[in-house]
Amino acid sequence: MYQDKVVLCASSAYEKKFYFNEDFQALPEQIKQELQIMCVLFTEDVGGVLSLEFDEDGTLLLKVDVDEGDFYFDEIGSALKIKEIQRTKKELLEAIEIFYKVFFLNEKLAEF
Repeated sequence: MYQDKVVLCASSAYEKKFYFNEDFQALPEQIKQELQIMCVLFTEDVGGVLSLEFDEDGTLLLKVDVDEGDFYFDEIGSALKIKEIQRTKKELLEAIEIFYKVFFLNEKLAEF
Protein backbone atom coordinates (compact mmCIF):
# COMPACT_ATOMS: atom_id res chain seq x y z
CA MET A 1 0.00 0.00 0.00
CA TYR A 2 2.78 2.43 0.95
CA GLN A 3 6.24 2.34 -0.60
CA ASP A 4 7.86 5.49 0.76
CA LYS A 5 7.98 6.96 4.22
CA VAL A 6 4.64 7.86 5.72
CA VAL A 7 4.46 10.79 8.14
CA LEU A 8 2.35 10.17 11.24
CA CYS A 9 2.75 13.67 12.67
CA ALA A 10 5.15 16.59 12.77
CA SER A 11 5.79 19.77 14.72
CA SER A 12 7.68 22.85 13.54
CA ALA A 13 9.36 25.41 15.76
CA TYR A 14 9.64 27.69 12.73
CA GLU A 15 5.96 27.78 11.80
CA LYS A 16 4.64 27.07 15.31
CA LYS A 17 2.39 24.39 13.85
CA PHE A 18 1.54 20.76 14.49
CA TYR A 19 0.48 18.40 11.68
CA PHE A 20 -1.34 15.11 12.16
CA ASN A 21 -1.87 12.79 9.19
CA GLU A 22 -5.63 12.29 8.67
CA ASP A 23 -4.98 8.68 7.61
CA PHE A 24 -4.46 7.92 11.31
CA GLN A 25 -7.80 9.27 12.61
CA ALA A 26 -8.59 5.77 13.92
CA LEU A 27 -6.02 6.23 16.69
CA PRO A 28 -7.60 7.02 20.06
CA GLU A 29 -7.87 10.74 20.89
CA GLN A 30 -5.65 10.31 23.97
CA ILE A 31 -2.81 8.94 21.82
CA LYS A 32 -3.19 11.76 19.29
CA GLN A 33 -3.01 14.30 22.12
CA GLU A 34 0.03 12.61 23.64
CA LEU A 35 1.80 12.70 20.27
CA GLN A 36 0.98 16.38 19.86
CA ILE A 37 2.26 17.26 23.33
CA MET A 38 5.43 15.21 22.81
CA CYS A 39 6.23 16.78 19.43
CA VAL A 40 5.41 20.37 20.37
CA LEU A 41 7.41 20.19 23.60
CA PHE A 42 10.36 18.80 21.65
CA THR A 43 10.38 21.62 19.10
CA GLU A 44 9.80 24.29 21.74
CA ASP A 45 12.72 22.93 23.75
CA VAL A 46 15.37 22.35 21.05
CA GLY A 47 13.92 23.90 17.88
CA GLY A 48 13.77 22.54 14.35
CA VAL A 49 11.12 20.23 12.95
CA LEU A 50 10.33 16.86 14.50
CA SER A 51 8.45 14.32 12.42
CA LEU A 52 7.39 10.80 13.27
CA GLU A 53 7.60 8.70 10.13
CA PHE A 54 7.14 5.07 9.21
CA ASP A 55 9.71 3.54 6.87
CA GLU A 56 8.77 0.92 4.28
CA ASP A 57 9.07 -1.88 6.90
CA GLY A 58 6.74 -0.11 9.33
CA THR A 59 9.44 1.03 11.73
CA LEU A 60 8.57 4.31 13.43
CA LEU A 61 11.37 6.85 13.08
CA LEU A 62 11.83 10.14 14.91
CA LYS A 63 13.34 12.50 12.35
CA VAL A 64 14.67 15.98 13.06
CA ASP A 65 15.18 18.59 10.33
CA VAL A 66 16.79 21.99 10.80
CA ASP A 67 16.88 25.07 8.61
CA GLU A 68 20.40 25.73 7.35
CA GLY A 69 20.82 29.08 9.09
CA ASP A 70 19.26 28.10 12.42
CA PHE A 71 21.96 28.96 14.95
CA TYR A 72 19.54 28.53 17.86
CA PHE A 73 18.99 24.82 17.22
CA ASP A 74 20.35 22.68 20.06
CA GLU A 75 21.91 19.68 18.30
CA ILE A 76 23.14 17.98 21.48
CA GLY A 77 19.85 18.64 23.25
CA SER A 78 18.01 17.23 20.26
CA ALA A 79 19.89 13.93 20.36
CA LEU A 80 19.39 13.65 24.12
CA LYS A 81 15.70 14.48 23.85
CA ILE A 82 15.18 11.84 21.12
CA LYS A 83 16.81 9.20 23.35
CA GLU A 84 14.64 10.32 26.27
CA ILE A 85 11.48 10.06 24.16
CA GLN A 86 12.50 6.60 22.92
CA ARG A 87 13.06 5.50 26.51
CA THR A 88 10.06 7.10 28.26
CA LYS A 89 7.52 6.59 25.45
CA LYS A 90 8.74 3.14 24.41
CA GLU A 91 5.39 1.38 24.94
CA LEU A 92 3.46 4.09 23.10
CA LEU A 93 5.83 4.09 20.14
CA GLU A 94 5.80 0.28 19.91
CA ALA A 95 1.98 0.19 20.05
CA ILE A 96 1.76 2.76 17.24
CA GLU A 97 4.21 0.67 15.18
CA ILE A 98 2.05 -2.43 15.66
CA PHE A 99 -1.07 -0.44 14.74
CA TYR A 100 0.59 0.70 11.51
CA LYS A 101 1.88 -2.75 10.61
CA VAL A 102 -1.50 -4.40 11.19
CA PHE A 103 -3.84 -1.82 9.67
CA PHE A 104 -1.67 -0.31 6.93
CA LEU A 105 0.77 -3.06 5.98
CA ASN A 106 -1.74 -5.88 6.61
CA GLU A 107 0.60 -7.93 8.77
CA LYS A 108 -0.85 -10.54 11.10
CA LEU A 109 -1.24 -9.53 14.75
CA ALA A 110 0.08 -12.94 15.83
CA GLU A 111 3.52 -11.95 14.51
CA PHE A 112 3.88 -9.46 17.36
